[in-house]
Amino acid sequence: MPGDGETRGEKQMERWVTSVQKSNGETSYLSTFGTARMGGVWLRGGSDGRSWFRGGAGGGETGLESASKAGCYSASRSRSTLPSGEASMERLLAQLCGSSAAWPLPLWEGDTTGHCFTQLVLSALPHALLAVLSACYLGTPRSPDYILPCSPGWRLRLAASFLLSVFPLLDLLPVALPPGAGPGPIGLEVLEGCVAAVAWISHSLALWVLSHSSHGHSRGPLALALVALLPAPALVLTVLWHCQRGTLLPPLLPGPVARLCLLILQLAALLAYALGWAAPGGPREPWAQEPLLPEDQEPEVAEDGESWLSHFSYAWLAPLLARGACGELQQPQDICRLPHRLHPTYLARVFQSHWQEGARLWRALYRAFGRCYLTLGLLKLVGTMLGFSGPLLLSLLVGFLEEGQEPLSHGLLYALGLASGAVLGAVLQNQYGYEVCKVKLQARGAVLNILYRKTLQLGPSRPPTGEALNLLGTDSERLLNFAGSFHEAWGLPLQLAITLYMLYQQVGVAFVGGLILALLLVPVNKVIATRIMASNQEMLRHKDARVKVFTALALVRMLILPLNNFPWVINGLLEAKVSLDRIQLFLDLPNHNPQAYYSPDPPTEPSTVLELHGALFSWDPVGTSQETFISHLEVKKGMLVGIVGKVGCGKSSLLAAVAGELHRLRGRVVVWGLSKGFGLATQEPWIQFATIRDNILFGKTFDAQLYKEVLEACALNDDLSILPAGDQTEVGEKGMTLSGGQRARIALARAVYQEKELYLLDDPLAAVDADVANHLLHRCILGMLSHSTRLLCTHRTEYLERADVVLLMEAGRLIQAGPPSEILPLVQPVPKAWAENGQKSDSATAQSVQNPEKTKEGLEEEQSTSGGLLQEESKKEGAVALHVYQAYWKAVGQGLALAILFSLLLMQATRNAADWWLSHWISQLKAENSSQEVQASTSPASTGLFSPQLLLFSPGNLYTPVFPLPKAAPNGSSDIHFYLTVYATIAGVNSLCTLLRAVLFAAGTLEAAATLHRRLLHRVLMAPVTFFNATPTGRILNRFSSDVACVDDSLPFILNILLANAAGLLGLLAVLGSGLPWLLLLLPPLSIIYYHVQRHYRASSRELRRLGSLTLSPLYTHLADTLAGLSVLRATGATYRFEEENQRLLELNQRCQFATSATMQWLDIRLQLMGAAVVSAIAGIALVQHQQGLANPGLVGLSLSYALSLTGLLSGLVSSFTQTEAMLVSVERLEEYSCDLPQEPQGQPLQLGTGWLTQGGVEFQDVVLAYRPGLPNALDGVTFCVQPGEKLGIVGRTGSGKSSLLLVLFRLLEPSSGRVLLDGVDISQLELAQLRSQLAIIPQEPFLFSGTVRENLDPRGLHKDRALWQALEQCHLSEVITSMGGLDGELGEGGRSLSLGQRQLLCLARALLTDAKILCIDEATASVDQKTDQLLQQTICKRFANKTVLTIAHRLNTILNSDRVLVLQAGRVVELDSPATLRNQPHSLFQQLLQSSQQGVPASLGGR
Repeated sequence: MPGDGETRGEKQMERWVTSVQKSNGETSYLSTFGTARMGGVWLRGGSDGRSWFRGGAGGGETGLESASKAGCYSASRSRSTLPSGEASMERLLAQLCGSSAAWPLPLWEGDTTGHCFTQLVLSALPHALLAVLSACYLGTPRSPDYILPCSPGWRLRLAASFLLSVFPLLDLLPVALPPGAGPGPIGLEVLEGCVAAVAWISHSLALWVLSHSSHGHSRGPLALALVALLPAPALVLTVLWHCQRGTLLPPLLPGPVARLCLLILQLAALLAYALGWAAPGGPREPWAQEPLLPEDQEPEVAEDGESWLSHFSYAWLAPLLARGACGELQQPQDICRLPHRLHPTYLARVFQSHWQEGARLWRALYRAFGRCYLTLGLLKLVGTMLGFSGPLLLSLLVGFLEEGQEPLSHGLLYALGLASGAVLGAVLQNQYGYEVCKVKLQARGAVLNILYRKTLQLGPSRPPTGEALNLLGTDSERLLNFAGSFHEAWGLPLQLAITLYMLYQQVGVAFVGGLILALLLVPVNKVIATRIMASNQEMLRHKDARVKVFTALALVRMLILPLNNFPWVINGLLEAKVSLDRIQLFLDLPNHNPQAYYSPDPPTEPSTVLELHGALFSWDPVGTSQETFISHLEVKKGMLVGIVGKVGCGKSSLLAAVAGELHRLRGRVVVWGLSKGFGLATQEPWIQFATIRDNILFGKTFDAQLYKEVLEACALNDDLSILPAGDQTEVGEKGMTLSGGQRARIALARAVYQEKELYLLDDPLAAVDADVANHLLHRCILGMLSHSTRLLCTHRTEYLERADVVLLMEAGRLIQAGPPSEILPLVQPVPKAWAENGQKSDSATAQSVQNPEKTKEGLEEEQSTSGGLLQEESKKEGAVALHVYQAYWKAVGQGLALAILFSLLLMQATRNAADWWLSHWISQLKAENSSQEVQASTSPASTGLFSPQLLLFSPGNLYTPVFPLPKAAPNGSSDIHFYLTVYATIAGVNSLCTLLRAVLFAAGTLEAAATLHRRLLHRVLMAPVTFFNATPTGRILNRFSSDVACVDDSLPFILNILLANAAGLLGLLAVLGSGLPWLLLLLPPLSIIYYHVQRHYRASSRELRRLGSLTLSPLYTHLADTLAGLSVLRATGATYRFEEENQRLLELNQRCQFATSATMQWLDIRLQLMGAAVVSAIAGIALVQHQQGLANPGLVGLSLSYALSLTGLLSGLVSSFTQTEAMLVSVERLEEYSCDLPQEPQGQPLQLGTGWLTQGGVEFQDVVLAYRPGLPNALDGVTFCVQPGEKLGIVGRTGSGKSSLLLVLFRLLEPSSGRVLLDGVDISQLELAQLRSQLAIIPQEPFLFSGTVRENLDPRGLHKDRALWQALEQCHLSEVITSMGGLDGELGEGGRSLSLGQRQLLCLARALLTDAKILCIDEATASVDQKTDQLLQQTICKRFANKTVLTIAHRLNTILNSDRVLVLQAGRVVELDSPATLRNQPHSLFQQLLQSSQQGVPASLGGR
C-alpha cells in the first residue's frame, strides 16, 4: 500500500517494475506487477521512480531496513552457507512467482492469500486433477450403439465447459501485451492459463462421451462434477484481490479491467455448469448417484475400450463392484464379459496357430504368449529397483531434516522422489501382477481348450476319467504357477544381490557373516555376530564405521524376504514341471484319425456299404491285448447283419473296429458315406444328464412327426406316460434314474432319430423283456431302419432269424458267416422248440420288473412335477459365516490352535525385544558420542552421529526406552560384549520361537486339511442314493479336488501371511504406544478408510470365489460326460457341438477367474496408494515444519519410518484377510457337504457280534413305503416270510414294488410303517454297516473297481488264491484272467479290459466268495450267451444251496427252479407259492406273465 500522502489516482498510475537486488552474488526477482515479499516484508515500486519501501508504524523505516530486521539476515545467512547452484529449486520457484528465494511460495500477501499460492495450489492443481479424472472417461463408451439426445442439463454443461476452455486463453492477452496487467509474473499466468485450458478441453470431451453413453439420462459421475467446481475458490480470491486493489476505480486501466471481466465470466460459466448438473432433465431421481462407470443391461465388457487411467485405476470395475456391494452377483452372467484377448475362442485360435500334433506344449505356449510374458520382466525389474528407492530416499530425507545443512530443494526432491517413487512403484508392481494374471488366464484357457480337444481326439488308449479330471483341475493350475514363479526366480536373486552389495558397501567382506546369519537363523548367530564384531573392533572406534555396522544389521533383515520366498518359487517351478510332463504325456496319446484309419477309396461295388479286407485290430497300438482279425467282410446296403458268439469272443470289438474306435494294425477298412457318420447304440447305454427329449434329439432340430415315430418304434410311449413330466423329465447322470431297459431304448431312439445310413447296434435287446424285444425288432430294427444297413450284436439268437447274414465270432476271429439257418443252431443251447414251450424268457423283464418300477417310484421321489431333477448348485451369500471359522479352528484342534497363536505372539515379542535392545544400545552410544563430540568440536557436521535413519530398513527401529536399563562399562570391549550377548540371546530365542511357530503351523494346517477331508468323505459315503441320482459327479469331484486342494495348499499359505501381518501390527502398535504415542492418532482414520475399502472389495471377492467354484463343476461334469460317450459323439458328428459347449462353460469360469484377479489388483493399488499418500503427507508436513523451524528431526524420522511400517502392515493385513476369506469359501463348501448333506438313518449299534445273521430268515411285517407324502404307497402292507435257505423269485408288472422290497431290505429307504426282520432282528435297530455287511447283491449292471483282479474279487483279502481261482473257474473266467496276467492283472477303469459279459461274470465270482447268508440277484447274466447262462444257473444253484436267495426275475427261466415265487401288484402281495402251483392256476397273475413272455404281447413284466 502507498504512503499516507499518496492519492488513489497515484496508486492506480503506479508502474510495477522489476527490481533486481544483488546479494552475495545472487539475484532475487521481484514481481513485475504486484507485490513481492523479502523476508516477510512487502516491497513496491512507484510510478515516479521512488524507491521501494513500505512504511512502518512510524513511517520512518525504509523497506530494506524493515526487511533486514524482519528476517533478511536469516535468508542471507542461509545463502552464505550454501555452495553456488544448490538453491536452484528455490530460484526457479522464486522466478516463477516473482518472490524471494528465501520465501519462494508465500502463503499470505497482506490481507489475502498469496497470488502465486492461489494460482499454483488453488487453481493449477485442481485443474490438473480435473484433466486427469476427465481422461478416465475418454475411452470408447461401453455401449457404442447407445445414442441418446443430450438433455438441457448436459448441453448447458457442455457449453460452459467449452467457454471455460476459451476464457483462460483470452485471459493471457492482457497479460502478454505491454504494459502487462498482472497480478503475477507472465510465466505464472501463462502456466496457470494453459493448465486450465487443457483441463477444460479434456473435460469437454469427457462430457461429450458421457452424454452419448448410458450416463446421458442422468447427471453422470458425481466425482467428476465436484472436481470441476474445485477451481472456483481460486477465481473468487483473484476477484477479491482486484477489488482490494481498486481495479474498477478511476482511472481505469484496460488490462486489469479486462482480466477482471474474464474472471467474472468464468465464475458465471462455473455457475451455469453447476446448474446444468443440478437439473439433468433425465427420468432418474434428481439426487441419484451413479457408479463411476456406466452399467448396461448386458454385462459390460471388461477393460476393452477404456482409457489408460481407467486401466491403471481399474475404474472399469466400478459396475461389477457396485453389483457385488448390492448383493447382485448371483450367477456367472452377472460378471463383466471377458476382454477380447482373454476370450476362449480367441485363445483357441491363437494357440492352434502355434500347435501341431506331437509338439511340445511349452513351445506352443511360448510362441503364443511367451513374448508378451517376457516383456513383463521389464516391469518387474523397474518395480524391484523402485522398491530399494523408498528406504534410501527416506533415509536421505531424515538426514536432510536432521542435519539442516542442505537447501530446501534437496528436501523437496527427497519428498517428491519418495512420493513419486512410491506411487510409480505401486503402479508398476500392480500392473505387473495384473498382466501376469492375464497371461496366466490366457495360458489356462489355451491349456484347458487343448486338453478338451485332445479328449475328443483320443484313440482307444484313454486315461481313466479321474486322471483326466486331475489334468483339468490340478495339473493345469500347477502348470500356471510357472507364470508367477519364473520372474520371481531371477527377481529374488537380484534383490538378494543388491542387498548384499549394499552390505558390502557398508561393511566390506564382513557382509558374508551377515549372509550366513540370515541363512542359518539359529542360536549360533551369537557366535557369528561375536566374530563379526571382533573383526571390526577397530572400525567401531570411528562413528561412521559404527553407523555402517548397524545399518548392515538392518540390511541383513532385507535378506530374509528373498531367502524365505525362494523355496516357494523353486517349489512352484518344480510343480509346474511335473504337471507339464503329465499334461504332455496325455497330449502324446495316439489320436483317433479317421483319414488314416479308413481307406480313401470307395467300395469295390456301388451296392456295398462296408468292406474289411485282412483287417487286424487291437485295443492298444502294439497289439498286446486280444486282437480282432477279419479276413474278409462285405456288407451290402440295406442288409441286417447279426453277430453272435460266446461271451468275450469279440462281437463288440468288431463294431468298435467299424466305428474307428480300435487301432488298425493292418488291412483295409472301407465305409461308404463315412462323412455322414454312424447310428451307434453301445452295449452300455450312454445317457446325458438332461431331459429325455434332449437325449433323443442330441442337438438335431426337433421334427414332431419323426420324433413321434421314433418314440413308437422304440416302445417309449408307455414309459413317458408314467414319468413325472413325460419327455421333459430330467434323467440322472448316465441315466441312473432310469431302468436299464429304458436307458437302452433311449440310446436306441437317439441313434434312430439321427437318420444314418449305417447302424451299429451292440446288444440293445439284452436289457428288455421278450415282448419289448419283439416290439423293437419289428417296429424299429425291421421297421424304421429297414432301409438302412444294420449290424446287430446279440445273445438272443431267436431274434436273428430274419437277418440277411449272421457272423460267428470266436476268440477275436470271424470264423464263419452265412444265413441264420446255418449259424444259429451252432450257438443255441437247446432246440428252438424249448424256448417256445415257455422255458425261456427274456432279459428286459429284469428291467421292467425292477427298473421301470424304479423309474416311476424313484423319479416321483426325486423330481417335482415339472420333471426338474438337476437343481442349481447351492451357493452361500454374504460374508463367510462365523461357523466356518469355527469349523476350521476345530479342525486344527483347539490346543494346537492356541499353541500356534502363543508361539506367534512369542515370536513377535522377541522380535520387538531385539529391536528395542538394539535401539537402546544405539541411544547409549549416541549419548556417549554426543558428550565427547561437544567437548571436541562444535561443528554442525559432528551432530547426529546415530540418527534415526540408521535402521529405516526394519519395521520397528528406534523409540524411547520406557524404563531404565542396566548400563555396561562406558568404554572398552566389555560393553560391546555385553550388548552383543544380550542381543544374540534375544535373537536366538526369536529363532527358536520362529521355528516352533513354523512347525506348529504346518502341523495344524495339515491336521485341519486331513480332518475336513475325512469329514467330507464320511458324509458323502453316508449320503442317500437319491443324492447321487440328482447330483452330477463333477460337483462332487470339484469339492474333492479344487476345494480340498485349496484347503491343503492355498489357504495355509495366505493364512500364514495373515497371522504374520496381524502379529506384526500388534508389535508395531506396542512400540508406537511406548515410544511415539501421538502417532497412534493415525490409526483410527486409517482403520476407517481401510475398513471401508476392504468392505467394498470383500462383498464382491467372496461371491466371485463362490461363482468360480460353482462354474468349475460343469467343466468337470462335461469332461467326464465326454469321455464316457466319446464313441457316440464321434459316430454322430457331435464333437464340434460339444467343443462349443466346453468353450461356453470355460468362458463362464474364466469370467470368474478374471474378475477375481482384477478385483484383487483393484484392492492392491488402492492400499498401496493410500500408504504412499500417508507417507508423502507426513514428509510434506515435515518439510513445512522444517522450514518453520518447528520440526524435531529425530521425531520426524521415526514418524516417517513407523508410518511406512504402519501403512504397509495395514495394507498387508487387509489384503491377506480378504484373500483368506476368499479361500475360506472352500472350507465353506466342504462344510456345506459335511453338515448339510442328507444322510441315511444310521440306527443303533446292537451287541450282536460280526456273525449275528446265522440262519438267513427274512420276514416283512405289514411294510408300508411312500417315497414322499402325497404319493401313492409303493409298498402297501407287504407281509411275507422267507425261510432260511429258501430260494424266492420275485416278479410283477411295472410299478408293482419289486425294487422297493430291495430298497427297504438294504435300508436305502425307510418304511413309513411296519418292520423287516432278519433272523428275528428288526433291521431298523441295526447300524447300516451291521446290516449291509450280512447282505450281498449281484446287480444287473456290473461294478468293478480300478485295480487288479484280486482286489476286485477279494477286497478285504480274506481268501487264498486257490479259492479265488476256483470261483473264476466256476464262472468260466480262468482262461481270460490267465491271459491278463493272473490275479494281479490290471482291469483298468471300471474293468474296461473285459467285455460287459465278462464283467458280469466277475461280479458273480465275487458273490460266490461272499459269506453273506442272504443273497439278492438282479439278473446278473443278461449280457452272456445262452450256453454260458445255463452253466451259470447251475453254479448259482449249487454254490448258494445253503443261502437265502431273493431273485428279481427278468428272465423267467431263472426263477422256475425257485422254491417259491412272490408276485406283487400295486405294492401288495397277490400270490406266493411254488412255480408249479402257480403255473397250474389258469387265472393266476404268474401264469399271465409267463404267457406274455412267450407270446410277446403288450402286457409284459415291464421294461417299458
